[in-house]
Order: sequence, then C-alpha cells, then structure tokens
Amino acid sequence: MSVSLSPVRSPRLLLLTAAAWSCLAGAAAAQSQAQAQKAPEEVVEVADVIVTAAPYGVSHRATVIATDVLDEEALAVAPASSLGDLLAGRPGLRSTSFAPGASRPVIRGLSGPRVQVLSNGIGLIDASSISPDHAVATDPAEASRVEIIRGPATLVYGGSAIGGVVNIIDDRVPTELPEGGLSGVVSTQASSVDDGRSLFGRVTIGAGPFAFNIDGVRRKTDDYDIPSPAISRRLAEAEGVERGPGGTQANSYTDLTTWGVGGSYIGSKGFIGVSYKDTQSEYGTVAEPDVFIDLDQTREDVRGEYRFEAGPFKAIRGAYGHAEYTHTEFEGPGEPGTVFNSDGQEVRIDLVQRERNGWNGAVGVQGLSRTFEAVGAEAYIPSVDIEETGVYTVQRLDRGGLGFEGGLRFDRRTLAATPLGTADQVERRFDNWSASGAVFLRPAPGLFLGLSLARNERAPSEVELFANGLHVATAAYEAGDVDLDSEKVTTLEATAHYDKGRFSGDLHLYGSKYDGFIDERPTGESFDAEGELFPIYQFVQTGADFYGFEAEGAYALWESGARKLSLEGAADYVKADTDLGPAARIPPYSATARLAWTSKPFDAAVEVRRVGLQDEVAEGEMPTDGYTLLNLSGAWRPLADRNETV
Repeated sequence: MSVSLSPVRSPRLLLLTAAAWSCLAGAAAAQSQAQAQKAPEEVVEVADVIVTAAPYGVSHRATVIATDVLDEEALAVAPASSLGDLLAGRPGLRSTSFAPGASRPVIRGLSGPRVQVLSNGIGLIDASSISPDHAVATDPAEASRVEIIRGPATLVYGGSAIGGVVNIIDDRVPTELPEGGLSGVVSTQASSVDDGRSLFGRVTIGAGPFAFNIDGVRRKTDDYDIPSPAISRRLAEAEGVERGPGGTQANSYTDLTTWGVGGSYIGSKGFIGVSYKDTQSEYGTVAEPDVFIDLDQTREDVRGEYRFEAGPFKAIRGAYGHAEYTHTEFEGPGEPGTVFNSDGQEVRIDLVQRERNGWNGAVGVQGLSRTFEAVGAEAYIPSVDIEETGVYTVQRLDRGGLGFEGGLRFDRRTLAATPLGTADQVERRFDNWSASGAVFLRPAPGLFLGLSLARNERAPSEVELFANGLHVATAAYEAGDVDLDSEKVTTLEATAHYDKGRFSGDLHLYGSKYDGFIDERPTGESFDAEGELFPIYQFVQTGADFYGFEAEGAYALWESGARKLSLEGAADYVKADTDLGPAARIPPYSATARLAWTSKPFDAAVEVRRVGLQDEVAEGEMPTDGYTLLNLSGAWRPLADRNETV
C-alpha cells in the first residue's frame, strides 16, 4: 500500500514537518543503542483517559478541565446526524442548526472561529468556521471516540480553541494490531421523518506487524417533515410574510459519501502509519428553496509514536495532515455560484515526559499553513494566506490529596490578503501568549475539587478582518475591520467531581471576562442588492462577560450484578453580556431528567428535556420560545457472545 502526499508549500512548515519526522527517526536510532531500563508506570484504563485534555492523558474524573466523551458504544447507538446535532443535547453544548447538512458545535455560547474541530488532534482545514451554512468536513459515524473540551483551559490547540475543542478520533491509522488478525464494525440505520438511510462499515486486518484499515459512510435523507409552518409566527408578523402551509421543510435534504483507507507498522515501541480520506457531501441550505452546496474534500494524514525505554521523556508523537477542500454553492440545478477553496497542512509534535513522583508533562510545537479562497458573485471575503506557529508546555503535579496544573503557550499567526475593492495587500501578524494555572484537592474518598485561572488570546479570523460583501446565507452585508486586535479572555472556573457508592456527578461553575471581544453588530444602514435591502453588519471590539454552569449526575436506584436502574440528570446555563448589549446567538438554559435501565441483553431509557425561553437577545435577533422534548430509546443484544446490538 502506498499513499501519495501533496508537497508542503510553506518553507517554515516544511522545516517543521521535516524536523518532526527526523525526531521520530532519530529517537528510534538513539534508542536502539540505549541500555534497556524500564521504569514502572501507573496503569490507567484507556476508556477513562482524555487525550485531548493533555498529551499525557488524564482521567476525566481527575482534571479541572471540563470534558465530555462519546465512546464507541455510545456512538454505535446514536442517531445518524451531523456533528453539531450529535452533541447538541449534552451539558454546555448546542448546535448552529443552520440545516441538517451543516451543523457545527456551539460550546458555552461560543462557535465559529472560537471552537476548534479536530480530526485526531489535527485541524480539519475546511471552511466550516467561515459561515453557519458550511458543513464540517467529517462525519461522526467515522469516529471510534469523540472527546469534547468545554472552555479555554487547554493550551495544546491555540487561540482557535478559546471556546473549546471537539476532537474526532478514528481508527483509520491503526495504533494496535487487531485481536485475532481481524476486527470490524457494521452499522445501519433508518429514519422515518426524512426517509433517511445510513450505512457505515469498518474493517481492520492484521498481517504480522502491519495493520490495514478500510472504512466508509453512506447517508442520504430527503426533506424532513414538520408539523407546522417553517416560518415562525414572530418572523411572519415582523416582516409581513406568509407562514406557508408547512408539512415539509423545503430544501433540507442531505447526501453524504465518505470513504478512507489507512495502514500502520506497529512495533513494541510504537507505530507509524498513513491514511487517505475522501468526503463528498451535497445538502440543501434550507434558507433558500433552490440553493444547495456540493462539498468535496480529500485528506492525507501521517501519524506516529515512539516510546522511550528510559530517560526524561516517555514518548514522542508526531502528526501531519494535508487537505484540499472545495465547496460550490449552486443557485439552482446546474447553476454554480460561489466557490470556496481551502488548501492547507498542519503538523504537530509532542514530547511526553515520563511520570515521576506524580509529575506529568509535555512540550510541543504546532505549525499550520493554509490558503483560503472564495470565487464568485457572492465572494464576500478575499483570498487569504494564513501561517501559524505555536509552542507550548503543559504540566501536572498530582500528590494524591493535592495537585497543580499549569501551562504556557506562544502563537504567531500571520494573515495576508488584498481586501476587496483595493489593490494593496494587507498583512497582519499577531503574537499571542496564553497561560493557565490550577489547584485541585481530594478532601474525601471519591471527591475531587479544583479551581483554575486561564488567560487566553485569539487572533482575529479571516472573516473578522477581511469580510466586505453581501453574505446571502446570513441575509446580511458583512464588513470586517483590518485593524482589529487580538481577543483576550480571563476565565475562572470551579470544578467538582464525585464518584462514590451509588452517586456520581460533575459540576462546573465559570466566569469569563473578555477584553476586545470581537462581535458582529448592525450599523443601522442597509445595502441595496437589486432592489432588495440587506442590513449591514460590522465586526467591532467590545468588552464582554460570560458566566454560567454545567451540572450532571446519576444515582443508582437499584443494582444487582450487571443490571441497574439509574436516575440521571443534567442542566446548563450561560449568560453573556457585552458593552453593546446581550451577545448574539446565546442558547437558553436546559434541564434534563432521565430514567435508565442497563443490563447485558437490554438497555432502555426515558428522557425528558426542557429548554427554556430565550428573550435576552442581541439587536436584530428575535426571542425563541421554550419547549419540552421527550426521548425514548432501547438497545437489544440478542446474542450474548457476539457484539451485535439492535
């Protein structure tokens, strides 16, 4: 098997990539000459370790960072959906919900360029953060695990993670040999509301020290049924339009095909592997009855790890990803409109320290080189070249009853473009520092308490700097500001985990104060587009305060062997105010109660979820009513000795 990788065009990133794999090769050569001297290491269950929180991994019950995990078992029974919709019901998480084909995660009221969506720790290099009608170029069905970081406490991923991180972890590059030489999974689903059908399959084959993987996803849905008119009563009254008959949400179909292959060499001290993935997606935008998007991305990845037998470092890990992304917005059948292209590569190297007397840590370097281009009548931002380099360290000292976490990161981000309507190129360079510190203690068995303070900086995105044109998807003329400064935020967060006896729970209380929060606000003026008026929105900087909480808990009402009846609950709330009024698109509170039965052959649950009224809205927004949602679910394993679930 061979995979062709496109050349790295950025000289700085080329040096960083070469250094990355030279480090892995050099470490292997040096280690072969070193004297074997194994150090005892603590054994922790892999399922309990969050690798996205820190390169050395940390239990989600023993970190001040707010984490959430969907493991392979949970993903197997989750309804087929795009990434944002999959995560939307979890504490602190919502979705942009622009259309079924395009939903991106919202974390604590933040989205777009403030939430980093990753594939195995490397950026997607797509255009999903540019606009809410742009799809994420990955599908949850591909994942064997999804890890979510809520808030800015991790410094591993830079300024684009100032709101949080969603990491899609797959097995396309195998990291271990399959048991018995063969493993796989097949999943198929059907949905009635949209006549949806989906199929996912993955197989991993072992041959000596080599493992090969092939996987694919096929999902297709029609326009979904709705019980009432698609236009809200508030909007119809405000704009004097008819609500329509309802029955079906026009132009809400999706059609997705993704396939990938990968292979690894796996030895006693590590692995190195490559993979290739192709994603093709077509979906209706909902906002307009005849506009749809055709998305295509190809991606190549290289990943490796080498584990040292002795010395100050436990392992060195490297990852490189290159992607070519294109999506075309069609105004009607066969009428291509605006085309968005994103071509780039990212490399990451982590040196993981060996655990010594409760002290864990890592140092790392990350590099990104990306070109974004929009071509067509509705290209409201120019072509932009983006270069970014970051170096960081994260450290943790855990003495059992008392511990400390901390980190430091420096990023240099350069964006160069020729603004629309001008002839001169503008280059902006941002040097950003971020730091965090935390203290935690375990005052009683099963109880973990933590307090963290983080100071993070984020460079403005290409849209915030260079937008200047009509954006039909958001029905607004958007104007950037090339003089924007970096956004700065200070966050204080209190954490509590409890897991003892019949009860387990998590609580996070947080407050964030922004200096130079980048917000998009109406100017009060309008843009005339062939007789149709659109409001003009300008990106500005202001002060802002965000605060809220997330809580979840479970109590075992009855338990006998593998059979258990549990009462579970969750709630979240976020409030966000700026110097110009309430922040835009802040989700309302939610509260969920769930009664769950689990056993070896059968699981079942009934869930009631209440989402509140949101009437603290930004200028240009409308209030939304609260609602109550009832969910019923069941899973049956008909064969006790087989991993088959219905």
